[in-house]
Amino acid sequence: MASRPPSIKPRFTAAEIARARSYAIKRPDAPLDPRLAALVHDLIDRVADKWTMLILEVLTEHAPLRFSRLAEKVTGISQKMLTQTVRQMERDGLVTRTVFAEVPPRVEYELTPLGLTLGGAFCGVWVWASDNLKAVEKARQAFDAKTRQG
Repeated sequence: MASRPPSIKPRFTAAEIARARSYAIKRPDAPLDPRLAALVHDLIDRVADKWTMLILEVLTEHAPLRFSRLAEKVTGISQKMLTQTVRQMERDGLVTRTVFAEVPPRVEYELTPLGLTLGGAFCGVWVWASDNLKAVEKARQAFDAKTRQG
């Protein structure tokens, strides 16, 4: 029987939000390490797909979850896509898959501390959206009005 990993807190702290804000203003002093650039590009490819981001969000709020409960909370995802996405997230160290030796076997998914920190980094997107919601809505309205006239 697998032992359960220590549970991690599901909410972002003020310090994590502040750190997310700081990422936006940091500029590297030296040339980027090509390995770091490759990792960032790989992670952006991975998390830019909507399923990874939605799974990350659901597990942040509701973990641990069984596969079927996770599928219910990630609206619109197919079983195949959910399986592929959580496997890749597990490979990247973002998710743990705990199998309990029961009949029938029970499997639960939960974010790792690494997965939670990625969620914290993307918390910056929520902060940015909150800070700029009115400006984006105004820009969209102006664009749409200009497009309709044109």
